[in-house]
Amino acid sequence: MKSIASDCLERVRKEKPLIHHLTNWVTIYDCANIVKVFGASPVMAHAREEVAEMAGIASALVLNIGTLTTDFVDAMILAGKSANQKGIPVVLDVCGAGATKFRDDKCFEILDQIRVSIIKGNSSEIARMAGESVSTRGVDASAVEKNLQEIARDLAEKRNCTVVITGKEDIVADERRMVLVRNGHIMMANIVGTGCMATSVIGTFAAVEKDGVAACVAGLVCYEVAAEIAAAKAEGPGSFKERLFDAVYNLDAETVKRMQRIEV
Repeated sequence: MKSIASDCLERVRKEKPLIHHLTNWVTIYDCANIVKVFGASPVMAHAREEVAEMAGIASALVLNIGTLTTDFVDAMILAGKSANQKGIPVVLDVCGAGATKFRDDKCFEILDQIRVSIIKGNSSEIARMAGESVSTRGVDASAVEKNLQEIARDLAEKRNCTVVITGKEDIVADERRMVLVRNGHIMMANIVGTGCMATSVIGTFAAVEKDGVAACVAGLVCYEVAAEIAAAKAEGPGSFKERLFDAVYNLDAETVKRMQRIEV
């Protein structure tokens, strides 16, 4: 696990996987860019008429319910079924789960109708998907009383998937394993889109690494090491975002190995 992040980074740049997104309209531009600067190829295809075909030529599918509508979720399910048929990973960002009944219902509809490989969210979003009685403040996490590692493991076992809870320290779990990622910077909380970009990065790394836990850890480490590098020279949120893309683009395996902070 110690070398997985640097190894996956090199594979992403060599293989240049196509990452199909049905994602949040607020952050779609940033999600496309973060995938591109990592060395992969993003495609943001949402139309019902083409999502199944597009997923069929992709290496991973990223779904993000941040700006959901009924028609949008229907398209996600079409794309997801195509991805399942091809056998590529499906990543679901349960953005805002716990905020409204509609949002919760659509998350469960997606999870019940397609095989999701990786579920990602903040603490209250994931707790809601695990059946806990919590509420989310829009897309911001609220307090969760139950142990988050237990929640992640329970949901992973129930849904037979990998679960990612992002926060001050990220939790990555399946039914057998638990890894903590302690990279990142507080500046990431000061701009919209860092969570959505993390999901796109996870999808990118899952495209080249079949082990879901390893892929999530690798993607988060590389993304958050780059955030630390960007924050060191940023003067505020605006320059941080600009420097983040540069830091990802210039990231190398040795820097990742030196700066990564994970606990297995």
